[in-house]
Amino acid sequence: MPKPITDPFVLHACELLSCLGPCVAKRMFGGWGISVDGMNVALIAWDTLYLKTNADTEPTWLAAGCEPFIYEAKGKPMKLNYRTPPAEALESLALMAPWARLAMAAAVAARKPAPRRKPASRPK
Repeated sequence: MPKPITDPFVLHACELLSCLGPCVAKRMFGGWGISVDGMNVALIAWDTLYLKTNADTEPTWLAAGCEPFIYEAKGKPMKLNYRTPPAEALESLALMAPWARLAMAAAVAARKPAPRRKPASRPK
């Protein structure tokens, strides 16, 4: 049985993202991954919340001045498709909701469709 989450910031982030549905937070690489309906919508690293982005939503995040998630791997900076929400969005569910919906849209778009099965061959 998993341990209950006690980290106040993780609990706060899940509350802010609850407009998307029930959030599941799991430990991941020293931080946290947050998913809704099995889709990763956010992560927490270095006590910072990052929401999922993609090419379609990136201009909105850039216009708001949201910072990208960058980490170092083998001495090189690596960027993932996650950005911080605007600071004021961390203050209320209502302010977070539009950003949470953008993250969910990116998560849905990232879902790979199931591979198509070849039709069964008919006996000749």
